Amino acid sequence: MTPIAPHITAFLQQRLPVERSASENTCESYAYAFKLLFKYAADRLKVSPSQLHFEQFDTPLVLDFLNHLETKRGNGPSSRNTRLAAIKSFMHFMAYRVPSAMEQIQRVLAIPAKKADSRLVRHLTVEEMQAILNAPVPDHWSGIRDRAMLHLCFAAGLRVSELIGMQLADLTLQPDASIVVHGKGRKERCLPLWKETTSALRAWLAVRGEVLVTSLTTSPRGWTQRAEAD
Repeated sequence: MTPIAPHITAFLQQRLPVERSASENTCESYAYAFKLLFKYAADRLKVSPSQLHFEQFDTPLVLDFLNHLETKRGNGPSSRNTRLAAIKSFMHFMAYRVPSAMEQIQRVLAIPAKKADSRLVRHLTVEEMQAILNAPVPDHWSGIRDRAMLHLCFAAGLRVSELIGMQLADLTLQPDASIVVHGKGRKERCLPLWKETTSALRAWLAVRGEVLVTSLTTSPRGWTQRAEAD
């Protein structure tokens, strides 16, 4: 029997964040999936989570766990599929660590995802989007910064994590304005910026001033507080 504890530790602490460059949200989601799975397995097998073994996580147990999510926890198909994706990722990882369990692993990997209805996402009209862009009042540094952030998100289609991780070095204003976006999985893309976006960014850089930190969205007030604390 193979204790599962050292393998799940390596998966969550090394495989996902280091080898796969998974985002913080993905790591947290996978960790929560295994928290639920181990609690379910421990209750069912009448052992503590630290006493669980990899061989116990066979297809019947995984299927019962997925059914438990839907019937007892009230999870929908999307949540169920997310937990299954975490389990399958771990099984791929274990195929190289415990090759003797390959048949068990293949059976779990064969569990199909459940079909889920895709909700139609309603898009904003031009007027609605413009109202959002104009919402921050540019009479103070915070309003100027927020307007620049909204313009940048809209123009480049940014995730929040991509926005807050941007550095000054990622922005180019001359000769043509562009931004380098660092996405998930170490993927990068360079995007041109509209004139309105460039103007909003220039206004923000003017009030941002010269600060030592390199984050594009660093606020003067935030830097002052940090400098005083140091």
